[in-house]
Amino acid sequence: MPYVRSQETVVGFDGNMDYVKKAHLDVGAGEKPPVVEGALGGEYSTQDRVHLVAGWLANPANPGEAVMNPQAAKELGVHPGSVIQLALNSDRQLLLPDVGTPAVKPVKIANIRMVGLVVLPQNVVEDEYDALGSAEVLLSPALTRELASCCASYSYSAMKLIGGTTHLAKVETEIAQRIPRLTSAFGYSTDAPAIARADRALKPESIALGVFGGLVALAALIIASQVIGRQLRLQAAELATLRALGAGPAMTTFDGLIGIAGAVIVGSALAVIVAIALSPLFPLGPVRPVYSPGVALDWTVLGVGFGLLVALLCGVSVFLAYQQAPHQARARRQQITDRPSRAARVAAASGLSVAAVTGIRFALERGDRRDAVPLRSAILGAVLAVLVVIATVTFGASLNGLASHPRLYGWNWDYALLSGFAGDEDLPAHQTAALLERDHDVAAASGVYFDSVEINGQADIPAIGATPNAAVAPPVLSGRGLEAPNQLVLAASTMAALHEHVGGTVRASAGGTTTRLVIAGTATMPAVGGLEMGIGAIVDYRLIPASVRNAQGNAVPGPNAFLIRTRGASVAALRSLQRISSEINATQGSGTSGGVVSVLRPAEISDSGSIEAIPTTLSAGLAAGALAALAITLVASVRRRRRDLAVLKTLGLSGRQLAAVIAWQSNVAVTIGVIVGVPLGIALGRLLWDLFASEMHAVPTPNVPVLSVVVIAVGAVVLATIVAALPGRIAARTPPALLLRAE
Repeated sequence: MPYVRSQETVVGFDGNMDYVKKAHLDVGAGEKPPVVEGALGGEYSTQDRVHLVAGWLANPANPGEAVMNPQAAKELGVHPGSVIQLALNSDRQLLLPDVGTPAVKPVKIANIRMVGLVVLPQNVVEDEYDALGSAEVLLSPALTRELASCCASYSYSAMKLIGGTTHLAKVETEIAQRIPRLTSAFGYSTDAPAIARADRALKPESIALGVFGGLVALAALIIASQVIGRQLRLQAAELATLRALGAGPAMTTFDGLIGIAGAVIVGSALAVIVAIALSPLFPLGPVRPVYSPGVALDWTVLGVGFGLLVALLCGVSVFLAYQQAPHQARARRQQITDRPSRAARVAAASGLSVAAVTGIRFALERGDRRDAVPLRSAILGAVLAVLVVIATVTFGASLNGLASHPRLYGWNWDYALLSGFAGDEDLPAHQTAALLERDHDVAAASGVYFDSVEINGQADIPAIGATPNAAVAPPVLSGRGLEAPNQLVLAASTMAALHEHVGGTVRASAGGTTTRLVIAGTATMPAVGGLEMGIGAIVDYRLIPASVRNAQGNAVPGPNAFLIRTRGASVAALRSLQRISSEINATQGSGTSGGVVSVLRPAEISDSGSIEAIPTTLSAGLAAGALAALAITLVASVRRRRRDLAVLKTLGLSGRQLAAVIAWQSNVAVTIGVIVGVPLGIALGRLLWDLFASEMHAVPTPNVPVLSVVVIAVGAVVLATIVAALPGRIAARTPPALLLRAE
């Protein structure tokens, strides 16, 4: 076919790994036994390649080797190097009522050595519901070809198309024309949902890291500017001499920039080296287990980063050098007015000590024209540092709150009783409802069906078939829940993809019958039945034809699962529900009930915790940089106010009192940073969280950790006192005779 680049065939088998008791299946509540598949050619090796995480890949020519994913290894209780015996039945045997018992001898028993653990492409990003059914054993091509003639249960063709999905419709049409019976019975699936799920899982992390990285970059730029300004101010005397000797503005501006430019280039190069050294810690999130290349050199990112650092910091250096040039400095000094601070006057009137009043004045007044002190940069640095730290703490607390409150991500109940094979079977409706109603630990329960619907021509939208006004349902984000048969509730991303709104009307169909439904509201969907937080719909279960609801042809049909809210998620309630599951299996047959599961987290929640450490580390580094900048500013202030300090010492202030002056100056600057930065940080943290939650389609409930905020605020002031110790000692040693001799 013209648009098919490559094609590989995969064959599936009904393999009993517990038949000869060499492997004892440990299938947990709601889990499926491992699927046994094999490729006839290069699927999973040259196309849709698996990622090896332990052991080695099976030899394609060796029929005795196979690999499995970690879920299958857990259920089988095996590891690379283990040997199991696989009993296989023919299609005819699978129709016998006593298949799987010693009465039906398997067609083939194969001894297989599990040589490696792999991650399949479709398992890289998945929610915990999908993980219940993702256990898989991959046979070697040699064994697959040997078993295909006797024991194949199903098969499918995996195609790689030229141009991706551009020509997908043409390929499907041509296949339908050539093999109409096959395609009408089974159809197609693509990897688009898996790719979209990965994008949705990674996007919130990217947004959060990008925003925090931008904030830290801004704050770091300000702190670096303070350091550069400090270095330039040290050269003020030499520049004044140059100007007196006839140097023009250009010479006095660029005279001190050569050394600073060199420092900027060296520092930027060191930043690149640090980035390379830290690269083994990345990437974050769900792709890390399958993509951890060690030390990585992404020269595009590193080159752009290096160039931006050099350009920005050199630009800042040129601007500050121009501002520090003698002709500019003199013009600014002419504009400085020595206006006393109101806060200093209030402090003096309130009876505070001389050291306190002087420290407040030093923090808020620039000083005389000769020795003006840059106060704004120190206060701005403190504000930014406090702002970013508080925003990070607020965001982290909200993230922890989301992870610890399942209702915020759609799991609006305590337990789910799944039918067999992770909800693929039917629970007996009347028996299950009666057992749950009699259980005093059950507060409410609702039966649901898992299926897909077509809405406005968009097919395969995962859906929950529920009863209107059900006692248990996903949390509503806007509008109302499902209240009538002619309504439906959509997830936010599905609503956006359909270009619809609450109150709008859509055409929906399941099993061929089309009905017009009114959109009652939006909801955060749980990770069950193929739904995701932002993907899916809730419809009246009667929209799904009875034949589709009972696809397995069970004699006693019913819902695929019951969503259960208990009177406290206690151990006793769980044991009671497990007894109900056992009773259903005892009366309806083993495997009817798959068991009771607690919270099943979506992929976004499972992976969002990986970003917590990064903003925390960035904010901690920023706080350290801000403290260093504050110390530099204090030292500069002591240097510029030496005459003031000498006069105070001459008037009788002791060295301890002069140190207290600097401590007060430091505390006032940081206190202003706390007063301004804390509310701004809380607001920013809430804003970031709302953005993050909206991208995840979670219920936006920000959490402000009051105790942590108070500890940070108090800790900032304490650290300011500690930072002031060295500049305070310098101030205490001020030699008044030497400084005042010229006066």
